[in-house]
Amino acid sequence: MARSKETYNKKEVQKKKEKKRKDKEKKRLDRKDVHRDGNNLDDMIAYIDEFGNISSTPGDLSKRSKINAADIEISVTRNTNLEPEDKTRRGIVAFFNTSKGYGFIKDIASKESIFVHINGLVDPISENNTVTFEVEKGPKGLNAFNVKLDKS
Repeated sequence: MARSKETYNKKEVQKKKEKKRKDKEKKRLDRKDVHRDGNNLDDMIAYIDEFGNISSTPGDLSKRSKINAADIEISVTRNTNLEPEDKTRRGIVAFFNTSKGYGFIKDIASKESIFVHINGLVDPISENNTVTFEVEKGPKGLNAFNVKLDKS
């Protein structure tokens, strides 16, 4: 009589694969049933009561207050009393590289460092010169332009 070509180990591996396949199929059907039952819109809606708590039932409409959309301010306060700043500032040239064409000016009033490019110069400048300049907002911060030597 001939021996079986399948060994005990092969039979066990085949049984494990079959059991794994059946478990996977069962899990898939269970997930399908759960999604079918829980996918109605009423189960997904949440309400917020007058105290800001989330609930599953709608709140009392008689307690609702009217909100004027113009009264809502988002992230920036409105400042109606803006005074025009003096555009001309004074500063000292902290660093200027003539070969590369840029440098920095230290503002005397605010002590901040402001970038200056050679295209924004009216008079030639060097380090430690006192200058007057105007400021504009650039892509990386403040830029000085219309830079002149201070004669006072």
